[in-house]
Amino acid sequence: MEPLVSQIAFSSLRSLSPELADAILDRTGSEEAFFRLSESQLSAVMGFANRLFSQKVRDEALEKARSEADFVESNSIRAIYFRNPDYPHRLLQCDDAPLMLYMLGDCDLNSRRVVSIVGTRHATAYGCDFTERFVRELSDIMAEKPVIVSGLAYGIDIAAHRSALKAGLPTIAVVAHGLNTVYPPAHRPTAVEMIRSGGGMLTDYPSSASIHKGNFLARNRIVAGLADALVVAESASKGGALVTARLAAGYNRDVFALPGRTSDRYSAGCNALIADHVAGLVSSAADFASQMRWPTAETVPVQPSLFQELTTEEQAVIDLLTDRGEATLNDLTARIDIPTPRLMAMLIDLEFRSLILAIPGGRYRLR
Repeated sequence: MEPLVSQIAFSSLRSLSPELADAILDRTGSEEAFFRLSESQLSAVMGFANRLFSQKVRDEALEKARSEADFVESNSIRAIYFRNPDYPHRLLQCDDAPLMLYMLGDCDLNSRRVVSIVGTRHATAYGCDFTERFVRELSDIMAEKPVIVSGLAYGIDIAAHRSALKAGLPTIAVVAHGLNTVYPPAHRPTAVEMIRSGGGMLTDYPSSASIHKGNFLARNRIVAGLADALVVAESASKGGALVTARLAAGYNRDVFALPGRTSDRYSAGCNALIADHVAGLVSSAADFASQMRWPTAETVPVQPSLFQELTTEEQAVIDLLTDRGEATLNDLTARIDIPTPRLMAMLIDLEFRSLILAIPGGRYRLR
């Protein structure tokens, strides 16, 4: 029995977490031994009975694994087993990590910082513009160039991948199907370019797996688990991006969301994540890198925001806070000729754009 066949077969068994898989292998000695032992011997060695020990279940797993091993070897696919040193160490920290990953491409996910970017399939110009600018600025300011991870779907996902390619960053697509196809087909050229540019396609599904809706929700755990941090660029009040964000938070990953107007349908989910303290507010790559405490290239000027240029009134607020260090609303009202309601709205907007910070005592200072 070839090691690859036994590893594929073992990893295909349902309900096996890395912890339980380690326990079984520690008791049996190897994947090959797991398949050689009889059902009664396995039960005796493990100290309990389980349907996974059934001879029929194990024989069927081996038969499918032989076919998958042929596919892997004939298509230059990397089979990354959970006990291999190149298995992503971040993902292995997650209780529900898959035992086997299949990858097209040579990107090493253990040697770089990883940022996952997700969002709605119905992305607006606001979300796409932020995604492109965020990735471009991230490439410009980071001392160590990160890997960008997303799901190859329409909307924010494909915008993240294409922005990474344009910025010269490696990008990984975590897909919800085997590597015998690309879904959606329209994104095949981008997927090919990603593989050729030092990124790749990654999945925990074998080539025999059919595509169905549940796969996409399940693969979100990998998008979340692979990353140091996850950014939600745009999302309605329900959707896969919110599921991914909550998974990432559950894995103790840093989660960020781009705020939007309360009237915008595809900002409702991001605003809710921020309001529920699941995600931190992010407005630029510089802000993101600062909150992550990641080193930036000292020679590159850091822009305070990705949004529009400051108005004359906004600049007056910034200038006053620069001179004084901090100021109350009354201080600002007294020194800047702006009606109080408009000034309050402006301060909220500047805070959302991460230019100023509200601090206890009703005071404001530059972020």
